Amino acid sequence: MSVEVTGFIGLATLLVLLAIRIPVAFAMFLVGFVGICALKGWNAAMSLLSSETFTLASSSELVVVPLFILMGNVATATGMSRQLYTAAYAMIGHVRGGLASATVVGCGGFAALSGSSVASALTMGKVSLSEMERFKYDQRLSTGVVAAGGTLGILIPPSTGFVIFAILTEQSIGRLFLAGVFPGLLLLMMFVLTVWIICWIKPELGPRGPRSSGAERLRALTGALPILLVIVVTIGGIYGGLFSPVEAAGVGAALVVIYGIVTRTLSFAAFWHSARSSIVTTATVMLILIGAHMINPFLALSHVPAFVGGALVALDLPVLGILALMLLMYLILGCFLEGFAMLVLTLPIFFPVVLQLGIDPIWFGVLVVLTLEMGLISPPVGINVFIVKSVAPKVALGDIFRGVTPFWFAMLFTLIVLIAFPQVSLFLPNTMFN
Repeated sequence: MSVEVTGFIGLATLLVLLAIRIPVAFAMFLVGFVGICALKGWNAAMSLLSSETFTLASSSELVVVPLFILMGNVATATGMSRQLYTAAYAMIGHVRGGLASATVVGCGGFAALSGSSVASALTMGKVSLSEMERFKYDQRLSTGVVAAGGTLGILIPPSTGFVIFAILTEQSIGRLFLAGVFPGLLLLMMFVLTVWIICWIKPELGPRGPRSSGAERLRALTGALPILLVIVVTIGGIYGGLFSPVEAAGVGAALVVIYGIVTRTLSFAAFWHSARSSIVTTATVMLILIGAHMINPFLALSHVPAFVGGALVALDLPVLGILALMLLMYLILGCFLEGFAMLVLTLPIFFPVVLQLGIDPIWFGVLVVLTLEMGLISPPVGINVFIVKSVAPKVALGDIFRGVTPFWFAMLFTLIVLIAFPQVSLFLPNTMFN
């Protein structure tokens, strides 16, 4: 049996394991370990397991994961996320669809703290859905905007998606974070525009809320200043060269903890719960990365990436055509696989092709992460949709999927814009590092 056949059998086995709901980390580890045993023997597999596990666990770059997760969890515990939503609502809640637009803005702000789409959808769902129900918003619009807005968590830095992409491709986390700023803001504006268009066509879907007085707006903005300060310090510090991403994560986490202590909104029990949740999430990410570092050498030894790369190049398509084909594969896989699973499965295969074609890896990273976002609200998996369903159990799952459909097309339009104009993604990292 040729090594290529062994590689494709391994990939097929991996897909079967994922289909029967084996956790992605264990599925990748099993296939990678057994595959290396088959190709190179037991000693090689054990040696790789020990070396890769230690190297990964001791990586200083991965410190950003628990720190940014902790920052988001503590921000939720102290009520900072609610204050952000309140400020957005005070400014634009009185216009048609204002509550939905405020939800998008709140999701964007919280995304700049948590780095997690699931956390953004869950937190903002708890904060905003009851308010939109109180003002008679259509359930499809209210749940759809929460599910879609939550996806901003994986694009607006800090982003766990960018961190994992950087680790797997050996790219700069700082450059990727900066590359996500303008695309994230563009997508946020597209979501707000989508809400306004929906409410312009059918005003009854998003009724106006009461107009806030000047004093109420000032009070709401004052309440949101701490979270805005944390965002400016962390992201601005990276852009200004004051912090590395790791240092920014530490500073951000420290600031939200200090805020909670000073304002007495963070009890020891709440801090313990936030820290414990952060550890659990970090352990999950680490296991996925360890699994990835086992399957990647197996794929390399089986020559699968070279075979697929050669097949793509042999299609004789222009560079943009091959790029579009790869992104289409991500869109299709996003309907069935979890985002991180897609990254660790596909990057060892696609990334060498990206480098061979001269595609900017940072730009490609932004496009891939945005495509992963689309998978978060694509049926039948659409994890953000199920998260919103858990917060709004009375709303039918089909209604939530129908509610996110306009926002899915807004994401598709944003993806096309980013493909057509790479500088939207590359301006900030090139400005900082060149």
